[in-house]
Amino acid sequence: MSSLAPKVMPLAGRIAFPVAVVLVGLNLRPLLAAIGPLADPIQRATGLTDTGLATLTTLPVALMGACLLASRHIRSRLREKTGIGLGLALILLTCLWRWTDTGGAGLILSAVLGGIGIALVQALMPVVIRGRAGPASAGLMGLYSTAIMGGAMIASMAAPWLEQMAGWATGLGIWALPAMLGLLIWGRTPDMPDTGASQPPPVAHSARAWLLLIFFGLGTGAYTLVLAWLPPFYTRLGWSAPAAGALLGLLTLAEVVAGLAVSVWVGRAPDRRPALLAAIGALLGGLLMLCLAPLALALPAAVLSGLGIGALFPLGLIIAMDHGEGAGEAGAIAGFVQGGGYGLAALLPLAAGLLRQHLADLTPAWWLMAALCLLMMLIAVRFHPTDRIRLSRTP
Repeated sequence: MSSLAPKVMPLAGRIAFPVAVVLVGLNLRPLLAAIGPLADPIQRATGLTDTGLATLTTLPVALMGACLLASRHIRSRLREKTGIGLGLALILLTCLWRWTDTGGAGLILSAVLGGIGIALVQALMPVVIRGRAGPASAGLMGLYSTAIMGGAMIASMAAPWLEQMAGWATGLGIWALPAMLGLLIWGRTPDMPDTGASQPPPVAHSARAWLLLIFFGLGTGAYTLVLAWLPPFYTRLGWSAPAAGALLGLLTLAEVVAGLAVSVWVGRAPDRRPALLAAIGALLGGLLMLCLAPLALALPAAVLSGLGIGALFPLGLIIAMDHGEGAGEAGAIAGFVQGGGYGLAALLPLAAGLLRQHLADLTPAWWLMAALCLLMMLIAVRFHPTDRIRLSRTP
């Protein structure tokens, strides 16, 4: 029997663990989501170019991918509870650094630290959820993913107002406070079984794993693209920074609604394909509105894009975990899919930064993502509910 087999817990324990998971998830995006709404004051104060600004989102996402690809090795050296706590501590230090160091080099270096912290949490949390929640793991995974998007929503909406009251460094750094709370609450969760002794084999030999990686990477790329560049796109069109931040907040609110819907629905429908196609269709509709009528259709574009991204993010993780037979294999597949997927996703905001710097227009970036939605549809129809990845072990 797996060492991660779910144990019967008292009611307080069954409630406390999901609460801790949600608090952890809330801390995984503010250090990225606060950048876009504060892009203009950051650039004025630091002299960062559009490409330099894009690295503040791209670099953490790329590092998240690199660390997640090494998730097998991370799990063999760190207990899950310890590793997640370490990740939260690095996020806390990143926010404190940005609160006190307002130079461009400090922002970029802190992005490295924050990316590693986020990656540690995301490498370890799926296997903890699968082991602790058992049959309810898909629902809890959806709740965890929704909390991640909820943290982005709070940061994107609050950052411009914090900047007006106390400066942009406060808008970036104040997220140290929820990170401290999350670290304290996570530290009070019970110790978890050590799974390092029973590691599944590598996943990279599986063609299906690569397909899952591409799908997750493209869906997450849409998320990182709008997170980094939707507010600057609208400030360039004449909107104020708080208004552009509020639009990103509306988009992330739609993501949270979609994520909650997925967490409720996912346990009732083993075939994920109808939901995947609906989510991609919503994202495609929102992107086309951004391309064709960004001012007239700003609100519906934000809502549709948010609903699509908000469903795709948890569904991409859930489908990856569906392909594993047990907690260890599900964690290995999720780590591989997230690792390569985040590496792929990091390219889109960087490409958008280059387009903005050289063309002074982000519309081509929205067209590119719309075309990639068609590719995602072709991939999604191949995810039959009975498909599994058979990981063969070397003797």
